[in-house]
Amino acid sequence: MTDKRMVAKQAPRFEMEAVMTNKEFAKVSLEENMKKDKWTVLFFYPMDFTFVCPTEITSMSDRFDEFEDLDAEVIGVSTDTVHTHKAWINTSRDDNGLGELNYPLAADTNHTVSREYGVLVEDEGVALRGLFIISPEGELMYSVVNHNNIGRDVDETLRVLQALQTGGLCPANWKPGQETL
Repeated sequence: MTDKRMVAKQAPRFEMEAVMTNKEFAKVSLEENMKKDKWTVLFFYPMDFTFVCPTEITSMSDRFDEFEDLDAEVIGVSTDTVHTHKAWINTSRDDNGLGELNYPLAADTNHTVSREYGVLVEDEGVALRGLFIISPEGELMYSVVNHNNIGRDVDETLRVLQALQTGGLCPANWKPGQETL
């Protein structure tokens, strides 16, 4: 893992093959999101067909409209292949699958993007649970990485995205609609 600071710098550019919402294979890239003047919520998870991951992925998908309302593109990433992603999407939620998703799942099979974002567990070939919020200008504004046995909070991700979009100074425990400093 890297020790270099990434926040408040240009985010590492990426282009990866992904399973899109229509279940077709296509490329996703930070440059494309920037061209569309969109925020990017890029999150890494360890692997498909596991236990904590589907709870995060489906929770993000269930709240996708809220991200869309904030001009944010969501991209989920693991080191699995697009074919494994598609199989998982084609598996119902009742059977530990994902079912329909409202954002793409990207495949970092060569581990380049996971390594550049500092979340790759080299000896296992999987990513830690890293979440990055990138401005439409490509600046990495927020980064959080946690152990793989702890799922993330979609409410907190949305709160941080909204705080960043205020352009102001948000005090501790700031909530959308409250005054900034």
